[in-house]
Amino acid sequence: MTRYILRRLLLTIPTLLGITLLVFTLTRFVPGGPIERLIAETQMAGAESGQMLRRDNSNKTALSEEQLAELKAYYGFDKPVLVSYGEWLWRLVRLDLGYSTRYNEPVWDIVVSRMPISLFYGGITLLLTYAVCIPLGIAKALRHGQAFDHWTSAAVFFGYAIPNYVLGILLLTLFASHWDIFPLGGFISDDFADLSLREKILDVLAHATLPIAAYMVGSFAVMTMIMKNSLLDNLASDYVRTAVAKGLGFRQAVFRHALRNSLIPLATSFGHGISIILAGSFLVETVFNIDGMGLLGYESLVERDYPVVMGLLVISSALFLIGNILSDLCVAAIDPRVRFE
Repeated sequence: MTRYILRRLLLTIPTLLGITLLVFTLTRFVPGGPIERLIAETQMAGAESGQMLRRDNSNKTALSEEQLAELKAYYGFDKPVLVSYGEWLWRLVRLDLGYSTRYNEPVWDIVVSRMPISLFYGGITLLLTYAVCIPLGIAKALRHGQAFDHWTSAAVFFGYAIPNYVLGILLLTLFASHWDIFPLGGFISDDFADLSLREKILDVLAHATLPIAAYMVGSFAVMTMIMKNSLLDNLASDYVRTAVAKGLGFRQAVFRHALRNSLIPLATSFGHGISIILAGSFLVETVFNIDGMGLLGYESLVERDYPVVMGLLVISSALFLIGNILSDLCVAAIDPRVRFE
């Protein structure tokens, strides 16, 4: 197993290089980069002050060639793509993600400041999703075709059909604005530092209830139906019928034999769930004004903050590739027939 894990970890290196090289190249050719954004902001500032920047007949700004060259050198656009990528990669090896062109701060510091919030929401969402969907899928499989199965299927698919940000807006409108039960948004209250420990816990829970509900609504249908269908397939298999025919109780046959094999499809998707813990949902975070990784990535794309975009890409891609390895390990832990050669 050790050799297999090492081989998979080594294979993640060229995959990660290919992903980052592709995105890095795209950032060099997509219009509207940091230089264009800076020129546009300068023009807007000049328009507001009544001093528009003059343009020549070629429709270029009044900035001189020397000034443009200095800007390109400052942002690293004065070199070929492969040379710039090599320099960025060398900084990455030294755990230097560069400086944000929007915040003028180290990218690593910005990511670290947003990471606890994403870990909080992503971790709780992942745990609650598995804690609810696995028992619900088991109950639906054991009551297949009954009223409980029909009503719960209608409920989970209705939740799946509603986009999470739409549900977030609805929850905010009803429970935060109309009934004033939960806060309108944010992660903590403004007076959080003055609260006692118990009040701090309640404050965080009050702010987290509605966003977590919006996060989880889309995961219920997929996870629940995977669990139900997998368990139904195993209950109809020969080994379960043989165990029951030999005198084993149906409940024991389900929980001692069929259930373990039914968890294999969920184990294969566990790594993907690990990778999206930090990604979050920028729409949900925008609705609830949560300064997490999802909102940071969305704002960085809009503002063409390429160092932050590349930093988030490296972290999310590495987590996704490592998550695939964790999925294989989870499958091996559940299914004793799996051997790593």
